[in-house]
Amino acid sequence: MKRTLVTASLMAAGLFSLPTLAADIEVSVTNLTHGNHFTPLLIAAHDADSHLFQVGTEASAALQKMAEGGDIADLDAAVTGNAGVTSANPTMGLLAAGMSVSEVMLDTGDNTHLSIVAMVLPTNDAFVGLDGWEIPTEAGTYTMYVNAYDAGTEANDEIINGGGMSGVPGIPAAPGGDGGANGTGVMDSSDNSNVHTHPGVLGDMDPAGGMSDLDSRVHRWLNPVAKVVVTVK
Repeated sequence: MKRTLVTASLMAAGLFSLPTLAADIEVSVTNLTHGNHFTPLLIAAHDADSHLFQVGTEASAALQKMAEGGDIADLDAAVTGNAGVTSANPTMGLLAAGMSVSEVMLDTGDNTHLSIVAMVLPTNDAFVGLDGWEIPTEAGTYTMYVNAYDAGTEANDEIINGGGMSGVPGIPAAPGGDGGANGTGVMDSSDNSNVHTHPGVLGDMDPAGGMSDLDSRVHRWLNPVAKVVVTVK
């Protein structure tokens, strides 16, 4: 069975190659966007061979559920079913722009790598992701700036449908109630159906029409979208 977890933009202190062993770690995640939310986070410690997703490969059904609708249940089950450990939904809901979740504690056991995913809302299939970061054995604090990725499962039309179910075109409604309606759709000529770096949101300033249902003054973003701080005890 193929096991698929993200590549991040790393700007970390001391990220040289180290042999890894079990460690108690503390994780914090900050939403760096101006007006977007993260759906429930999945923070996972796992072995070196497991991946929640991999850039350049086709998204799994579990990744699609998370990237299009914020559902982390299947990814969580895949990690724990392979002897990994997780913290699922530590925010108990959405993580708003500029907000952080901190002091998420994980006893990694025999697991040596860390991954983090959450949907960026509202988007068609963008997700913030850290993929298989090797947990250092040296105690200290390590900081990473993490990109958003496109699952490649849905065109980025920026049209709100209010549903948020995987496989249903369109995106969930903007949590802040600041989305528009009646957009004609962004013309996305990309045919990349594999997981890839997300180009960001365009939006427009017409709440009752235009090409996008997203407000460019609120929802537009570029990478990186999250700051992750890991403290190895």
